Amino acid sequence: MIDRTNEQWLAELTGPPDVQALALEELRGRLQRGIFYYLSRERSDLADLSSSEITQMAEDLAQDATLRVMENLDSFRGDSRFTTWATKIAVRVAISDLRRARYKDFSLDNLTADGDLLPANATGVTGTPELGPEDATERDDVMQRITAALKDALTERQYQALVAVAVQDVPLEIVAERMGTNRNALYKLLHDARRKLRTYMETQGLSTQYMMNLFQD
Repeated sequence: MIDRTNEQWLAELTGPPDVQALALEELRGRLQRGIFYYLSRERSDLADLSSSEITQMAEDLAQDATLRVMENLDSFRGDSRFTTWATKIAVRVAISDLRRARYKDFSLDNLTADGDLLPANATGVTGTPELGPEDATERDDVMQRITAALKDALTERQYQALVAVAVQDVPLEIVAERMGTNRNALYKLLHDARRKLRTYMETQGLSTQYMMNLFQD
């Protein structure tokens, strides 16, 4: 393994084909080891996978990570070792890939205003033993009104975006991808949806402060 300086990495990765090929292969190997460490040491959700399975994942992800590093060479400023910078990119690639795998079956088609927003016990705040009958009834009533407001005040697209992000905790990039848009446009859509929902709720006599007080622990 060659111990290159930052300048040598950049020169060789952009150099003649034979020089570049050698540097790329070593970079891929380094990134694979960094990804393997992350998957095996930092991801408890992968604890059931065998070492060979994690090795295969690391090999596959290292290919994508190497391409990502090459695409971003111009952004390297030399504030750290090149390999440290590249490994951080590789880990982000791994995180993104695992996140996509987790939500591969997620569909906006299931988030429509036709059915209930949440099961009756999904909020974790209604009908709890420590609440008195009056408090529990008040919370249940407000939850029903919030659910109705989501359906009545928002467009179908706003509804899908807000429920996906705020209720189901789906990552922004996944929602943006499924909606055929980008993060900036999704931010705007969510901002408008929250503003419309807040205004609608206030016309129903439910202020934001009232709801925060009602549902606080």
